[in-house]
Amino acid sequence: MTDPNDADRIDAATSRIVDLEAELEASGTTTREAEALARVREVLHQWVDTVSAVVATPGVGRVVLIHENGSESRIASPELPFLLAVPVTFGAFSQQN
Repeated sequence: MTDPNDADRIDAATSRIVDLEAELEASGTTTREAEALARVREVLHQWVDTVSAVVATPGVGRVVLIHENGSESRIASPELPFLLAVPVTFGAFSQQN
């Protein structure tokens, strides 16, 4: 079940983003309707399927997607670069003499 606080946070975030874009004289659209979200997810899946390389930079919160046609898409996110980065592992330390 969805927490009502989550819905409030999502509403606040979408309103803030639309307001910021309006300050830049750019319009944005918002939807939370199930059918529209399903369509958006399908479009995003098709778009992601065109990715042929990824550069994840957790230190700056950025991911660059390189598409099959050579175009780049940049995503600023505090979370996504960490999800995509390969975790560091340390093997057993061996000292050679």
